[in-house]
Amino acid sequence: MTTPTYKTALVLGATGLIGESLTHKLVDSPFYDKVKVLVRKSLNWQHPRLQEVQFDFEHPNGLLTQADDIFCCLGTTIKKAGSKDAFRKVDYQYPLDIARLGLTSGARQYAIVTAMGANADSSIFYNRVKGEIERDLTNLNYPTLLIFRPSLLLGNRSEPRLGERVAATAMRLFNPLIPAKYKGVDSDKVANAMLQTTQQGLTGKHIFESDTLQNY
Repeated sequence: MTTPTYKTALVLGATGLIGESLTHKLVDSPFYDKVKVLVRKSLNWQHPRLQEVQFDFEHPNGLLTQADDIFCCLGTTIKKAGSKDAFRKVDYQYPLDIARLGLTSGARQYAIVTAMGANADSSIFYNRVKGEIERDLTNLNYPTLLIFRPSLLLGNRSEPRLGERVAATAMRLFNPLIPAKYKGVDSDKVANAMLQTTQQGLTGKHIFESDTLQNY
């Protein structure tokens, strides 16, 4: 019998809607013997494979980012961040910094959640930042880059967002009339997609749009 090769996963944004779901799936999967999460505060749950790493994103330590596969679920809002510059740090600078450090340390796969409509040339600030991080991650030439572009995320946030709550209600009400690409997608499906696609031996860049994510 061939002995399985276990790997280390690194998760950014493990306290968020997708990140929390993904972290639980990673520690329960047979593919990783260690799941490291970069956190500012404890997740308040434990697992034998889970390793919490207190991390300063303003002064990133490359020794703490060593992993085989990196999963980036970082994301905020301008309202929560407090300014466009602060938003850009979380959704662009931190993911890019960790990607660079991880690649230097030997990471082979980088999986990131951006958003439907991501476009570096967009006149909409949010979409433009999401497009810029996709563009600059592509330029790092990871052996495998997986990009996930969900529409409105459905799930129970620890910090409810009123706008998303209203939109989710409308989505459910008019669901049969909404094209698949624009329908809300459950956060668990995005997490499933991230876990499953990183185990398929893909190489190069792959983008998964919201309608595809519905299949996970």
